[in-house]
Amino acid sequence: MKYTRMPIEKESPEQFGYEKIKNNLTETSVRDRNIKDLGIVLDDILLPYGDHLGDPRLRKLIAEQSNITDPDCVIITGGAASALFLVASSLLEPGSHMIVARPNYGTNIATPEAIGADVGYLDQKFEEGFRVDIERLESMIRPDTKYISLTNPHNPTGTMMGLEEVKRVIAVAEEHNVWLLMDETYRDMFKDEVLPVAASLSPKVISISSLSKTYGIPGIRIGWAVCQDKEMMDMLLAAKEQVCIGGSVVDEYIGFAALSQKKEWIAENDALIARHFAIVKDWVEHEEFVEWVEPRAACTCFPRIKESAGVDIEKFYKVMNDKYGTYIGPGHWFGFEDSYMRIGYAWPLEDELKAGLAGISAAIREARG
Repeated sequence: MKYTRMPIEKESPEQFGYEKIKNNLTETSVRDRNIKDLGIVLDDILLPYGDHLGDPRLRKLIAEQSNITDPDCVIITGGAASALFLVASSLLEPGSHMIVARPNYGTNIATPEAIGADVGYLDQKFEEGFRVDIERLESMIRPDTKYISLTNPHNPTGTMMGLEEVKRVIAVAEEHNVWLLMDETYRDMFKDEVLPVAASLSPKVISISSLSKTYGIPGIRIGWAVCQDKEMMDMLLAAKEQVCIGGSVVDEYIGFAALSQKKEWIAENDALIARHFAIVKDWVEHEEFVEWVEPRAACTCFPRIKESAGVDIEKFYKVMNDKYGTYIGPGHWFGFEDSYMRIGYAWPLEDELKAGLAGISAAIREARG
């Protein structure tokens, strides 16, 4: 495999330097939480090798919340990124064919590329509402296609396939006997339709999620994959054992405690995101030089500066970063032009969000030709 650093990681806030940023609008999660926020006291935890699949209590809880009866259909991983890596490295070899939606979270694309797979890109377009074109997707499937990789709700746009669309995609995968990887990292977050975990609908689906985004605890590396197919689970376990044997028993202990508080936390979290979404929506509606596809879920959007605005994009980012201390996700993080920007609106405090949006507007005007 030939690894290259992804721009989204190389230029991330933690690499750029949090101290340089006043208004951080790049994050796709809620604000980071402390252990004390979870009501956890770490005093005397035995530190052995844990169950290679992951803490049985945590897996049982994830299975129950996924409407899956068997906890062995769940494998705990080092964040969702590790789960995505295990799937790609298990199913792909150099020259293998797979299909991935674009734009997308970097690992969904970068790992298949590093393996040397023959990657087919299902482009989701602004002009089409960033929707998944299922007919186009089916036309891309070949006899040697290993899997389809989709994200729902979608990062970076915040758009979402509804249940009937998800069922149609699953039917396509089943008909052609290909795996469907569904990255559902934002499924528990603010949305206008409650969806089942896709893996509960078919044994041909691998659902992936984590505690990093919705639960605001990326510092513990807890993600997971859910699949009802035993052979697939055995393959993922073999891959995990060769990478790390098992996970951190401390992380899994904290993860179980956090996920046990899901009902109360989601209600509080969704209320905050709804308030922040209303601020962003009002800003877009009154910002004459910006347009968007309004998101249906999660805490991100992917607006763009109108071409008619005549903005020097390089100058725009420099002014916004240096003068207004505002940091957003530029389009090139996702293979798009930098007139597109990912804005995350759950992580910043309300005054930071408002100041950041004002900084974007001011920088646009200062960068106009």
